[in-house]
Amino acid sequence: MDISLIIGWVVGFALIVNGIGMAKLGNFIDMPSVLIVIGGTIAALVASFPFKTLAQVPKHFAIMLNPKRYDAEKVIDTMVDMAKTARKKGLLVLEEQANGIKDPFLKQSIMLIVDAMDAEKIREMLESEVSAMSERHDQDVSVYEKGSSLAPAFGMIGTLVGLVNMLKSMNMDGGGASSLGEDMSVALITTFYGSVLSNLVFVPMAKKLRLRNDEELLYKQIIIEGVLSIQAGDNPKYLEEKLLSYLSQAQQNKILKKRSGSTSSDAS
Repeated sequence: MDISLIIGWVVGFALIVNGIGMAKLGNFIDMPSVLIVIGGTIAALVASFPFKTLAQVPKHFAIMLNPKRYDAEKVIDTMVDMAKTARKKGLLVLEEQANGIKDPFLKQSIMLIVDAMDAEKIREMLESEVSAMSERHDQDVSVYEKGSSLAPAFGMIGTLVGLVNMLKSMNMDGGGASSLGEDMSVALITTFYGSVLSNLVFVPMAKKLRLRNDEELLYKQIIIEGVLSIQAGDNPKYLEEKLLSYLSQAQQNKILKKRSGSTSSDAS
């Protein structure tokens, strides 16, 4: 479970509360400001996106907090093993191995080369599927990116509301001074709420979903290049080095160090 988002929120709000001071925290609680900023942002999101997209929000939280693990090392090992098998026994043997694979994208990719489809058609088909997936993810991320721009905007709307009310009540002789502080607080606190909602809530959520998308894209790109190399009959050692190049240098070093350690243990 990835709780970094929760930790970030807790630490962020704790630092803000600490900066305000517990004794003065009540000064920053204002229901009209909450309704303007939070209510207005939610209303604008509902108006901007179809309900089928907004209904995915609970699922997005599950993805952020408990993401599917894309084990690049494991899938590279699988590709290398299949490359060795294909070179020895032919591509048709991979059908049996593919039937035991749970990942639908990996299974589909293997079955395409078993069916002896043209390499360019396989690439086009798989990359189209990945592209469609990425577009769906972009739609999901756009909800939070839109929220990050709407929250400060409604904060500014609240500021204008507070300033207008304050200026309207500037007649001191008529008792306008009694509402001056309340109107001014709405003017300032809405901006505060909008900034916090945007930068501490929506921006991290959008970034977290974007990272999940990038992880899945990398994983599927490795699969695409792997199956096409297997179909082309590439040397398993070359295939392994090619697929490892998609990972960061730190990840490559970690995998190579792990494998060299395993080799040393086997030799001893």
